[in-house]
Amino acid sequence: MTEAPAVEPRRLSDRQRIAWLRLIRTENVGPVTFRELINRFGSAEAALEFLPELLASGGARRPPRIPSVAVIETELETARRAGASLVAIGEPDYPLMLKRMDQPPPVVAIKGEVAVFRQTPVAIVGARNASLVGMKMARMLAMDLGREGYAVISGLARGIDTAAHQGSLATGTVAVLAGGLDRPYPPENVRLCDEIADKGGALISEMPFGWEPRAMDFPRRNRIIAGLSLGLVVVEAAKRSGSLISARLAGEMGRLVFAVPGSPLDPRAAGTNSLLREGVTLVTEARDIVEHIVPLTGATPTRPAASEESRDLFTAPQPGDDDRERVLQALGPTPVSIDEVIRHTGLQPAQLSMILLELDLAGRIERHTGGGVSLLPAQSRG
Repeated sequence: MTEAPAVEPRRLSDRQRIAWLRLIRTENVGPVTFRELINRFGSAEAALEFLPELLASGGARRPPRIPSVAVIETELETARRAGASLVAIGEPDYPLMLKRMDQPPPVVAIKGEVAVFRQTPVAIVGARNASLVGMKMARMLAMDLGREGYAVISGLARGIDTAAHQGSLATGTVAVLAGGLDRPYPPENVRLCDEIADKGGALISEMPFGWEPRAMDFPRRNRIIAGLSLGLVVVEAAKRSGSLISARLAGEMGRLVFAVPGSPLDPRAAGTNSLLREGVTLVTEARDIVEHIVPLTGATPTRPAASEESRDLFTAPQPGDDDRERVLQALGPTPVSIDEVIRHTGLQPAQLSMILLELDLAGRIERHTGGGVSLLPAQSRG
């Protein structure tokens, strides 16, 4: 029996890439909304035409802020001059692990060697104000994992992240940035960024070039770190730490979570020790990680591409104002599942999907991991 030939990933045309970037760079369009728009209208170009109508239906008070073609062409030229590429989901260079995560970013900027994304990825994260022992541990784990052929993923932050990147420079490391690739943070790691890209690693971000990272962008970066990795190791983390957010997100995505134990007297170990009490795998050497990762290698199920251009337009029954009001009445500040809203309102799934799309574009709802949705308070909307 002859096997069917594998389907080769398709690259976007220049026109499609510009339309994709205009859509994902539009205010209130995130990965979920982007996918819904593509599924609804068949292409990014078609979705852009309908955005004003959708926002008006969702109750927005002003027209959508859609970047012009000229703005996107400038971003593409900036990326080209920087030696980077803007890669869409479904294209050959889009990282496979990222494609498998829930709500993957439709477009990412990548600089460096894309082959590093084909190595088995393990994230190492931890405290910015790390101890010397913690940084030594992170560097040692990264070096040993690199010798075993693993790519080390981290967030370029001071402390543990920096040590992890330094330990795996020679074997392949990926730095996930919270801002644009031309706006690395902290500034003292600019040279490290150059070394990562020049020595077989890669830099990646879902944010546009020129984007200065804000506090709210770091949790988004942490989500990408978790999504890129098959397992995530926390070396040092206080009780309230971004690394614990990364660990939680990794667990929700079905990734393995590991932690290095620390002294009960050191507040920088309080978070990692708490993770261990919750049942994550204890790590004292790279072998502890490898023996849990090896059985999973090559066995991770592949998700279908979340946002590829569709050829057939999906048509949903047009919801009415009464339907929209029922949905608004059903939603509140506490996340609820889509199925719960369908049961409560009696709407068809396609009708609810359309209403949520309108509300999302108008900045009136928040999407949550696992498919939940909640209503944003009026004062938090633009």
